[in-house]
Amino acid sequence: MNDGKKPVPAETILVVDDEPTLVDLTRTTLEREGYTVIEASNGLEALGKVRDLLPDLVLLDVMMPEMDGFETLKAIREFSNVPIIMLTVQDSEASKVRGLELGADDYVSKTAGRRELVSRIRAVLRRARMARPPSRSIVRIDDDLTVDFDRREVIVRGHATKLRPTEYKLLHHLIQNAGRLMTHEQLLTKVWGREYRDDTQLLRLYITYLRQKIEPDPSKPKYILNERGMGYRFAEHEPGAE
Repeated sequence: MNDGKKPVPAETILVVDDEPTLVDLTRTTLEREGYTVIEASNGLEALGKVRDLLPDLVLLDVMMPEMDGFETLKAIREFSNVPIIMLTVQDSEASKVRGLELGADDYVSKTAGRRELVSRIRAVLRRARMARPPSRSIVRIDDDLTVDFDRREVIVRGHATKLRPTEYKLLHHLIQNAGRLMTHEQLLTKVWGREYRDDTQLLRLYITYLRQKIEPDPSKPKYILNERGMGYRFAEHEPGAE
């Protein structure tokens, strides 16, 4: 029965993998959840489909011939902020860190169950939809640091540096609660979703990325302060906006 409302278009997911059987299984799983699925069997094909078809999310295999997942991720990040989840049989910390440093939004083992994969996809898409600027679009912290939330960049001693979407959202919550302790669980839930509330390693990685971008000396932070075993607190500052 048509009630006169326009149907909500399904979100499109690009699955990039050179294993046809795995692609077929993933397609079946995602289509059952209401997603539209497009495919690419290698990195170059994936780049073209990201440019031309503008998917809402990319599931990207790490181990591919010629152009691997890391190279593909790096190339995509040169022109697109599309959410990307890396898929791999290598569940090592070094591999995960490398993917996150290159701009991946999440990292899922190929041995994970279908329900976990769908849950991770929903969480990443939810973060992408919920990323909004705070009420003050440009916040001047002090003479050395200004944050432009509209442009998603920080200006440190006159030099502008772009923030990745997750860095932007994490900094948003820290600044909006300046002077107050934000627990590990609070930050993980607000930025990544409840599915990630125990992943303190992920939070530490992104705190490190932010400190490298905004702190005069990341080893002795003055903006993002650590409350050992509890969480993080953004230093209090006089409210200022432009």
